[in-house]
Amino acid sequence: MAHQHSFSQDAGPLGLLSGEQRMSRRTILRRLAGLTLAGGSITTFITSCGSPINPSPASQTSTGSPTDPRPTPQTSTSPSRRTALYTYRGHSAGVMGVVWSPDGKRLASASADDTVQVWDAANGGHVYTYRRHAGRVNAVAWSPDGKRLASASDDSTVQVWDAANGGHVYTYRGHFERVVTVAWSPDGKRLASGSNDGTAQVWDAANGGHVYIYGGHIGRVNALAWSPDGTRLASGSADRMVQVWDAANGGHVYVYRGHTDHVNAVPWSPDGTRLASGSDDDTVQVWDAANGGHVYTYRGHADAVWGVAWSADGMRIVSGSGNIDNGRGDTTAQVWDAANGGHVLIYRGHSGPVWTVAWSPDGTRIASGSADKTVQVWRAQ
Repeated sequence: MAHQHSFSQDAGPLGLLSGEQRMSRRTILRRLAGLTLAGGSITTFITSCGSPINPSPASQTSTGSPTDPRPTPQTSTSPSRRTALYTYRGHSAGVMGVVWSPDGKRLASASADDTVQVWDAANGGHVYTYRRHAGRVNAVAWSPDGKRLASASDDSTVQVWDAANGGHVYTYRGHFERVVTVAWSPDGKRLASGSNDGTAQVWDAANGGHVYIYGGHIGRVNALAWSPDGTRLASGSADRMVQVWDAANGGHVYVYRGHTDHVNAVPWSPDGTRLASGSDDDTVQVWDAANGGHVYTYRGHADAVWGVAWSADGMRIVSGSGNIDNGRGDTTAQVWDAANGGHVLIYRGHSGPVWTVAWSPDGTRIASGSADKTVQVWRAQ
């Protein structure tokens, strides 16, 4: 069954319940996360990842699997295991987005605590916190040259700021409802943002000047991604569709209709030949970026898929999942073969839904952000 994810303009709990459109129970519970701000810190831990056919018990730590308390020693020679490097605990509410800097030295995380935090990717050391948003921060994106960050918020804005120190550059105010996603063009000259207002908007990254509006969807725009050559944009929506359109002028190219529920993620493969899309229908689907032809469906998750990312070499995909209704459910990040959907491993470190995943530029690490208020960084290979 489709989930009717609609939001009022008020970012507070009362606003969530009294908006013009009726909101799903799933989304209300997601929005009512605790928001007591805490300082940034890290906790070192070890977590095991087992096969879905013959899973290994997870090590019992403060961030380990809640389903199996038995401790398990690490076996570095086992191909079915990966070692978590550390947990970043700087946020006081769920982590909605995480992104690596282009050089892989820093990470930025967006949270329902209304902040974006930047920290050292080597060890989780806190660098600074960006606090200029007046509502939940849903997404953060690093510019290709590494000099700026853009963040999208429930306050209906996208803000662009200096990645070195968090200094504010400008605010884009083209949307009239919550902004859910933001993405830089590969050349860094434009930004695209998607909103609850049903539009994707493209604008000048230098100064926030408006370029055009894409209005092809009939539901909230949850995800945006530029093709690697910058000529096309893909957008995923609550209308269950992925649409691909001309990045120069917003002209429609085609619609992918393979999902039966909201589409939450739409990353392109590094070579631009395929797209992957994650959905509330519990699947990730991979399809031909030239014409929208279906390639295969990955069904390893037991709940909605929120985050999807390709490895830099295009050989693997990682996806994150979770169930909003009970706050637990799947709570895994899974890695699988991008060529055929064959399962590689499951990472079980989080105790809440995994909203976001990101592969490091060098392909050696994966970051995952969760409703459990943490980001976990773990070894990809």
